[in-house]
Amino acid sequence: MDENTTISRAGPADLDALAALFDAYRQFYEQPSDLPRARQWLRERLRFGESMVLVAKRGGIAVGFTQLYPMFSSVRTARTWILNDLFVDAGARRKGVARALLDAAAAFAREDGAMGISLETSQDNAAARALYRAAGWNEDATQWYSLGFSKLHH
Repeated sequence: MDENTTISRAGPADLDALAALFDAYRQFYEQPSDLPRARQWLRERLRFGESMVLVAKRGGIAVGFTQLYPMFSSVRTARTWILNDLFVDAGARRKGVARALLDAAAAFAREDGAMGISLETSQDNAAARALYRAAGWNEDATQWYSLGFSKLHH
């Protein structure tokens, strides 16, 4: 990480800048822009302690984030963290921001006493997979399955 990049745990003062980044992240995954929804989602996760968000800033401006969700292993009676979201603004890419976020997430999980941290990305995301390998993450051949539910309308 260069001296122009700082990583910190996100707080209420970061919410508006984070919401803009989170909205851009969702658009990257072909979701329609919805800034109020992005802000509300992050606000609720942070308010209720349901996630931990690290924000990367360059020159005091938020340029990237990673969001981690807690998970627990009953067998190991230990916490793990899922690195669910990682995004860097296009103008700040290739400057070490994503690597700094990954390293800070790993440091957080270790300090938290977690048994590990994991993430999942698509097989065709070569740039992300190269970054994760370079940062010391191990790839495995496991296949995750999920059960989907229709969104409930109120």
